[in-house]
Amino acid sequence: MSVEPVSLTEARRIALAAQGFEKPRPARPGIRDVRAVIQRLGLIQIDCVTVLVPAHYQVLFSRLGPYDRRQLDDLIHKRHEFTEQWAHEASIIPVEMWPLLRHRMANHRVRPWPFAKTMEEHPEYVAWVLEEVRARGPLGAETLDYPESLSGALDYSWSPSVPRAVLEAHFGRGLLAVAGRRDSMARLYDLAERVIPAEHLAVEVEPAAARRELIRIAARAHGIGTAADLADYFRMPVRDARQPIAELTGTGELRQVKVEGWREPAFLHRDAKPLRRGDVATLLSPFDPVVWFRPRLLRLFGFDHRFEIFTPKHKRRWGCYVLPFLMGDRLVARVDLKTDRNARRLLVLAAWKESGIDTPAVAEALALELRTLAGWLGLEAVKVQRGGDFARPLAATLRSP
Repeated sequence: MSVEPVSLTEARRIALAAQGFEKPRPARPGIRDVRAVIQRLGLIQIDCVTVLVPAHYQVLFSRLGPYDRRQLDDLIHKRHEFTEQWAHEASIIPVEMWPLLRHRMANHRVRPWPFAKTMEEHPEYVAWVLEEVRARGPLGAETLDYPESLSGALDYSWSPSVPRAVLEAHFGRGLLAVAGRRDSMARLYDLAERVIPAEHLAVEVEPAAARRELIRIAARAHGIGTAADLADYFRMPVRDARQPIAELTGTGELRQVKVEGWREPAFLHRDAKPLRRGDVATLLSPFDPVVWFRPRLLRLFGFDHRFEIFTPKHKRRWGCYVLPFLMGDRLVARVDLKTDRNARRLLVLAAWKESGIDTPAVAEALALELRTLAGWLGLEAVKVQRGGDFARPLAATLRSP
């Protein structure tokens, strides 16, 4: 049986269209637009680092432009159309996906991992935390005490409080859900049955059927991808993804193809269409679905990206919080960004260009996007520092009227 060839350029355009870049940004993004993007992607990874803006807000900005961030909060915490759960790491998901992840909640691994033993040794405290939530309603970790015997239980490199670690364990196991967040982004936890609508909480899905549906969602969001690509979307072992992929291929929902330069076979979703727009110009969060699986990013765009926030400064290649710049169907530059809230400035600590780009055109498009981003964040200016081989032309473009 012959396998249809797909050029690398076509694969990129299919992937970008599937990821929600097929339409221009709306002039005035509304809550319907926010809802549509999350439904299209299937999930948005949560990251609350505030070097720039929490990443889950920026994933929407990349596709919608300057929208009201409160719309996302309302959809999650007031309308309960979306919720949080472990999907691709901690993620925002449509609430109807909760049953698809229940088999994983049943096998949730406590984080940090050594704390699981501590919980086993203190079952009375673990049960007490759950009962406090039941009795008092939505609680933050800071409202709960813990016994002296647990004071040294979290002496690890990443050390949440003991109450938070227990609340997170109950959340990961599906007993608690996130009812809201404080201004600090700290979670408020409540019983899952008081957050997840009953019509979704009551649904039971067999693990095999759940995995098939998760792969279906991943395939739609990818447009085209290898088995490893599709599996990574929901952090599924590749061995667990192969049977669902085979089933979806058997029904015609997926079609095996050969992408130029890829060693592994790829799978094309039957509804996938290539990006037709040439005017896409947007910065991507380090936690954007286009970016997060590095092998796919390198295969699709030839773009070697690393998230170096935890890398010692003297060992960083690109910078602390680096965002790729998408222009057309290529990643053409990257910028290390930081907000200076006291001076109300967006700082470009370093800017780097990819080879073979039209430097003036990219500088103009990136300057416009940086100004738009700064305005969305309530900042008044963009300041380019000297780092990187693209800093000088970018700074010159930003200085021009």
